[in-house]
Amino acid sequence: MTGKALIRIAEALERMAPAPAAAPDFATADAFVWHMMPDRLEPVTKVNRIALPLLVGIDLARDTLLENTLHFAQGFRANNALLWGARGMGKSSLVKAVHAEVLARGHSLKIVEVQREDLPSIGRLLNMLRAVQGYRFLLYCDDLSFSHDDQHYKSLKAVLDGGIEGRPENVVFYATSNRRHLMPRDMIENERSSAISPSEAVEEKVSLSDRFGLWLGFHACSQDEYLAMVRGYCDAYGIAIDDAALRAEAIEWQATRGGRSGRVAWQFFTDLAGRRGVGC
Repeated sequence: MTGKALIRIAEALERMAPAPAAAPDFATADAFVWHMMPDRLEPVTKVNRIALPLLVGIDLARDTLLENTLHFAQGFRANNALLWGARGMGKSSLVKAVHAEVLARGHSLKIVEVQREDLPSIGRLLNMLRAVQGYRFLLYCDDLSFSHDDQHYKSLKAVLDGGIEGRPENVVFYATSNRRHLMPRDMIENERSSAISPSEAVEEKVSLSDRFGLWLGFHACSQDEYLAMVRGYCDAYGIAIDDAALRAEAIEWQATRGGRSGRVAWQFFTDLAGRRGVGC
């Protein structure tokens, strides 16, 4: 085979699997999104988030996560955190709001969003961040869960345990999930009932959630909490409406949605703001 042929083959392979991009200039942004093929961190100039005081009904989770994140941003030890529970109750909003609060208090902290589908590349991301001096990173994965035949959870152990090198000291990992054990309960029961050794059948997957130092539960809100969320949004964005009218409209909206949550409260407020000609 000639030298020219070898060069063409090498060029073709490079196009198929390009070299990972260099680490970005972390001074240009406080938020990034991790992508693979090629591996790269893309800066996010404007993060979609709600102010921390507007998150109502999750006081314990809010205070606990904020304290843990402040410890980490200040250079102290901090736990990985799993935010689990009811849909639409502010799990992902809390992570982003806490990050904004930490920045507002004068601490430097970068948030990096990782998609569940990109977890197999998480080891390469950790190696990139491990080499970065002067910055601390909050890795964040939204809506994390695994099916019975999903192997991505093995990649997550690199973040939670770190293998022989250990987790980088400048990295902490937060995840949100609707499932406390990151997999459906019926799958857990099915595997236990059909396994030769039921106690070991799901131990590896279930024990994954045990590797999070913080478990923060989110539960369905009461009607009073739902109305307090709506009122908080109205006050924050300057929408004048009396309590009786707001209560009637908000309850009617939740009835059409078949339930209430922080997400439903925000969706109602978005509709109300649009009808009132108020920008958000």
